Amino acid sequence: MNKQYPIGKYSFSETYSSDDLEQWIDDIALLPERIRNEIYGYSDDILLTPYREDGWTVREVITHLLDSHINALTRLKFALTEDNPTILPYDQNAWVEIETQFEIPLELTLQMLEDIHEKMVRIYQSLGDDQWKRTYINPESGSFSLAKSAAHYAWHSNHHLAHIRLVTQKDS
Repeated sequence: MNKQYPIGKYSFSETYSSDDLEQWIDDIALLPERIRNEIYGYSDDILLTPYREDGWTVREVITHLLDSHINALTRLKFALTEDNPTILPYDQNAWVEIETQFEIPLELTLQMLEDIHEKMVRIYQSLGDDQWKRTYINPESGSFSLAKSAAHYAWHSNHHLAHIRLVTQKDS
């Protein structure tokens, strides 16, 4: 198994269905609960275990998900309020390090992830057909429609949940 991409690399097809949209939204909606269930009862020793050599720890993966999905919510709002805006990339490793530097409690990170996902899901669920086609530009990875964005963040959710499971289900 490829521990860097345990569910495979992200791919997107412009020929998606309403069922695809619904599945992507469900995956985004369920991530916070799935993470809580996955880490329930585990000690800091497990939470501070990297999922692969030179990879993030479980705690850092959760932090990264919050950082990334805060940016996702911002990108979603920019795409809905501006014509094809260019978004700012960010240094994901540096952002993760802030949590350790300032000793941010994991519970705060988990609660914020729940809140961000609730907002993302409510917005995605409310989009009309034309709104799904609105776009933004990521200078590092190109153009994203809001449908592509939903597909990406659903994959991103499942991708990092699989990383967490590499640690929590190691002995199962």
